[in-house]
Amino acid sequence: MTSTVPASLTRTAEGSALQAVLLDMDGTLVDTEGFWWDVEVEVFADLGHRLQESWRDVVVGGPMTRSAGYLIEATGADVTIAELTVLLNDRFEKRIGRGVPLMPGAARLLAELAAHEVPTALVSASHRRIIDRVLESVGRHHFALTVAGDEVTRTKPHPEPYLAAAAGFGADPWRCAVVEDTATGVAAAEAAGCRVVAVPSVAPIAPAPGRVVVPSLEQVDLAFLRGLIGEQG
Repeated sequence: MTSTVPASLTRTAEGSALQAVLLDMDGTLVDTEGFWWDVEVEVFADLGHRLQESWRDVVVGGPMTRSAGYLIEATGADVTIAELTVLLNDRFEKRIGRGVPLMPGAARLLAELAAHEVPTALVSASHRRIIDRVLESVGRHHFALTVAGDEVTRTKPHPEPYLAAAAGFGADPWRCAVVEDTATGVAAAEAAGCRVVAVPSVAPIAPAPGRVVVPSLEQVDLAFLRGLIGEQG
């Protein structure tokens, strides 16, 4: 986890019903969920195996170890999880070197959160090396704190990443708004006690108590997130 949380941000959090906004990366802020699947297809093709499209919904949004383990078992590929992780990260890093497209509404939301000095964190199951490359496109300055999947003991769908982000801001998880695009990420955020906005990217996500589902990040702004926590005005 990397953090640049000044005292002013902590005071802002404490004085507001909405204490922090915690954002997923792949498929939420950047349009890269498809990149990951393309990379997985390419790597397994190199290993002599063809991935089934139905497996995509199983691995989307999950931690690298879970996705890699599932695909190895499903294909019977002669590769270890550690070896496959390196192959996938190398190929993905090369792919995003050509640019990372932002999801519609992402730039506007990040600018609005910064303008109102809302403590904002990036919470991803991707590894630190991948997050740092993506931040070159998204803008590192938008986030006072970032949490990578290889920096926690248990990553999504376990709540640890979101609990770590809330703790980094000195915030109550139930006063943090989370924006996620997959069922795995939603499960992690809800298990942490956060209020969740789901913006499905690949597989559908059903509404539930404490969870709002919207079709696009363009429907999400600061007033929307404050309303999610129960703040008026």
